[in-house]
Amino acid sequence: MTDQWPRTAKVAFIGSHGIRKTTAVHAFANTMQRAGRSVEHGREVVRDNPLGINESATGEAQLWVIVSQVQMELRLAPKAEVLVLDRGVMDNFAYYLRACGGDDPFAIEPMVEKWSETYDMVVRLAPDIGLRSDGIRSTSDAFRDEIETILDERLTELVPRGRMLTLAASDIDDRFDWWPLAERLAALVEEPLYAPGVPRRRIRTARPEKAEIPQMELEL
Repeated sequence: MTDQWPRTAKVAFIGSHGIRKTTAVHAFANTMQRAGRSVEHGREVVRDNPLGINESATGEAQLWVIVSQVQMELRLAPKAEVLVLDRGVMDNFAYYLRACGGDDPFAIEPMVEKWSETYDMVVRLAPDIGLRSDGIRSTSDAFRDEIETILDERLTELVPRGRMLTLAASDIDDRFDWWPLAERLAALVEEPLYAPGVPRRRIRTARPEKAEIPQMELEL
């Protein structure tokens, strides 16, 4: 058994906007580092989109996002044992479909389907919190609801069975215990979670309501 995982494990935190994905990404990445695993973090590429975002984004703009997402993952994956992503091609595809009125004018769906298979674990955050303005993303509930509806319809087709779980966005705070997700990722890639010489975590007894994986909705 080697000290490092033999290949990069990819984890995507997905969903619509304003649901604490970025907070979750940083917290989970920190947990994997505490287990002794090298980690790269993939930021949300849509914020760099030169073609526009939010409700008025065109199909071309959302195509740019999907292509940029894949390019970023290809660039970062060789650099670490774990790549933790703020979005994946699946939720970016939902924004693309919405922008294109449900059509696929650039015939990108086959690529999205194949690329979706490359994620070892997908964590969907459910939007049970209100939208707050950050000066960039839309605060329209109707727009977010449209994206969530598309995700409801398409995710089961895109994400392989057993690789997706759902968390409530409201649970993502400084009390949330990320270790069960780390253990689940290690099980999915069939590798030990802890690097050699790294002490095992102490089991938390405080605030058990946010500590255990049974609260997560697992897609089996």
